[in-house]
Amino acid sequence: MVATRTIAEINEKILAGRATVWTIDELKARISAGNYGQVFKQVDVITTGIFEPMEASGAMLNLGPTDPPIKLRQCWLEGVPAYTGFGAVDLFLGAAQAMELGAELAEGDQQRERGGGHVIADLIAGKVIPVRAVGQVTDCYPRATLETTITKDTVNQFYLYNPRNLYQNFIVGVNGGDRLLHTYLGPLQPQLGNAVYAHAGAVSPLLNDPHLRLIGVGTRIFLGGGIGYISWEGTQHFPLQKRLANETPIGPAATVALIGDAKHMDAHWVRGCYFKHYGPSLMLGVGIPLPVLDEQVIAHCAIQDNDVVAPVIDFSIPRRVRPTFGLVSYAQLKSGKIKIEGKTVRTAPLSSIYFGRQIATLLKDWILKGDFTLTEPVAPLPSDRPFLPQQTWATTTTLE
Repeated sequence: MVATRTIAEINEKILAGRATVWTIDELKARISAGNYGQVFKQVDVITTGIFEPMEASGAMLNLGPTDPPIKLRQCWLEGVPAYTGFGAVDLFLGAAQAMELGAELAEGDQQRERGGGHVIADLIAGKVIPVRAVGQVTDCYPRATLETTITKDTVNQFYLYNPRNLYQNFIVGVNGGDRLLHTYLGPLQPQLGNAVYAHAGAVSPLLNDPHLRLIGVGTRIFLGGGIGYISWEGTQHFPLQKRLANETPIGPAATVALIGDAKHMDAHWVRGCYFKHYGPSLMLGVGIPLPVLDEQVIAHCAIQDNDVVAPVIDFSIPRRVRPTFGLVSYAQLKSGKIKIEGKTVRTAPLSSIYFGRQIATLLKDWILKGDFTLTEPVAPLPSDRPFLPQQTWATTTTLE
């Protein structure tokens, strides 16, 4: 008979102070071939953590009604445009939204490098944010303009809603061309001068649950130093990606959408950032607890960096489908150099392994103290989503 346990049983142990929790690094250090059953008996929860740029993130805010009332149709938070096509005083601020060129600068031209991610991080840190808005004048909303300031304590709601986080796997970017390229991975040096990867490899949360059996809609997580939840599949969710024999995908695959109350987050784990000549983004910390329901969980978490690969993509070709230089393992990437067509190329990560380990440890501490219990998903994440590119059609213009 196969030994199993339930999330309810794990939560009973957590609340009684009897649960055993290991970080993903602790598990991988203690595991060996053939001892999955023994390890299953020892551990109840495995914690994972990641800290990296996640530009497909943003924040919902409700400013509250003004007197006289205003129906927002344009709004800027510290010079960064926020989307206003909701209710009268609801806003969505995208992490990758750039400051407008006409915005007033408080500290010189370097402020051009600020964007939505910086404003979100500043609000979480308790800073005062200037607001400027234009309203649509109606009989019930007669106010035409608004200038004020806000903090996280003077708005009704302030929560992150991130449509795409936690890529299950990703790519390695290189540049086979003759000029420097500025990309969402940072600068790529010409003639294969460097290689940048934006993933934590074998310790990354979703790689250790390759078919998303342990998580789903409603899973409670660590998000930005506070409590969050998986709210849906992420955009560009692609679980049908090709996989190795160990069931890990060979490139971008599953993603998740996340939500959490930003008022209770910690600015240490939410930081605005900027990629030169590309734009602003958000560095975000996320931690996922994996309930150890059976031995299969241990088997999937046994993967090491040698067992996981990513495709090397040439960004010098400006097309959706770019040439690849094959697959490399995360062990090779983390060694600091890889070989591409006989040339040694230095590598660098965008994901912080150091901060990811801190998040996994912090989440472990929360669970051991009984401050964090696990949730049963209310619905599974889809396992059959294809990846659909946008079709474009050539047009001709006749000049008369």
